[in-house]
Amino acid sequence: MLETECNRIIREFNLPRKEWGNIKTILNGMFEYAIRKKYIPVNPMEKVQILVKFKQVVRKIGKTETYNSDELKELNRYLDHMFAETHDIVFYAVKLNFLLGLRVGELVALKWEDYCDINHLHIVREEVRNQITNQYEIAEHTKTNRDRFIVLIPKAINILQKLEYQSEYILVRDGQRITSRQVAYVLEKYAERQGLATKSIHKMRKTFASNLNASGVPLDCIRELLGHSNFNTTLGYIYNPLTEKETYDLITKAL
Repeated sequence: MLETECNRIIREFNLPRKEWGNIKTILNGMFEYAIRKKYIPVNPMEKVQILVKFKQVVRKIGKTETYNSDELKELNRYLDHMFAETHDIVFYAVKLNFLLGLRVGELVALKWEDYCDINHLHIVREEVRNQITNQYEIAEHTKTNRDRFIVLIPKAINILQKLEYQSEYILVRDGQRITSRQVAYVLEKYAERQGLATKSIHKMRKTFASNLNASGVPLDCIRELLGHSNFNTTLGYIYNPLTEKETYDLITKAL
């Protein structure tokens, strides 16, 4: 009965292997708990065979997962123009994160004390949403509960040096720390004005990683900068961020 039901779920909901894996984890946990409580002697999931086909997932491509070179230039022009017009620090926040590759919650939680030396930022905390109050709060840890150091290139240093000290937080607007939602809104508004599909704030991290990879930065270095514990996670962030012409020129040079 269990095997029939598992196969039905996969077939009816057209699940890919990864999504079924998530469900299977819950079922396994439930039966393991039942074993510990001595309700059942063995885990029946161990004998379940999947006899139906999983949904085939087409891997996403750089065109949708990153900002290519031309798109990034156009976006940076927009950010510079909007900052000059409004002096709203949130536009610089977006510009900065393409050079840092932080989780957006880490970006908006940066404090001046994290600017530990001229060439590094110390990443130790992140913004989280309180599930009860629905308010954004700062947690004194990162997603992986590990701190790390981010290399600051001259462009990033230049942006940081333009920012005024208003509070302990680096990215502040009208005396208040900016939130991840405000950063996301900038990208949404830009896409709306350009008549483009919105690329989420997470695409900044993927663009950062992909640009490093395209320029020959070792994968282990990219992994450390992103704060990943294993290569497989990092590989999921690597796409082709180049334009068709840049890709063609690179292939031509290589061959």
